Amino acid sequence: MNRTTGSELARGTEERLRALFVRGLDGDTAAYQAFLADLSAHLRGFLRKRLFALQDDVEDLVQEILLAVHNGRATYRRDQPLTAWVHAIARYKLTDFFRARARREALQIPLDEELEIFATSDTEAADASRDLSKLLEQLPDRQRLPILHVKLQGLSVTETAKLTGLSESAVKIGVHRGLKALAIMFQNAS
Repeated sequence: MNRTTGSELARGTEERLRALFVRGLDGDTAAYQAFLADLSAHLRGFLRKRLFALQDDVEDLVQEILLAVHNGRATYRRDQPLTAWVHAIARYKLTDFFRARARREALQIPLDEELEIFATSDTEAADASRDLSKLLEQLPDRQRLPILHVKLQGLSVTETAKLTGLSESAVKIGVHRGLKALAIMFQNAS
């Protein structure tokens, strides 16, 4: 009995989608339409697992991701895996979806207790976030991007390497050196 492993299926999917996408980039409209249809099916499966309680939102999110893939197709580097590039776009769109949903839900929270509004303050965290953003801007891309993707967005070293074009060891070194530089900047700012 010949069984196909999950990695073989993933490799086959990568090769098929990449071939269709590249042909689409080269002007083959039918290949590009086939790519979008195939990608749509994969995205629906990916999102249904993550949004099982929000099935009504799956199709809207699929369309947003497809639009982002279409609009960003010129940024795809042909020497990189297509699935990693699409996965990064899908993660960003999913994160945006959750942020927007959280904002909508936050607007629906009633303020029952008048004094409760003064019980805690979030300005310190907001100030710290702004300060961190300013400090990160001072770092070179080879340090700033690995910190942003690995430490702040939670991507893996491998995903970050594929997204930034750096090697995995360069991502690790960038995180290490960048965090060291940030620590020095924090000390000097204090």
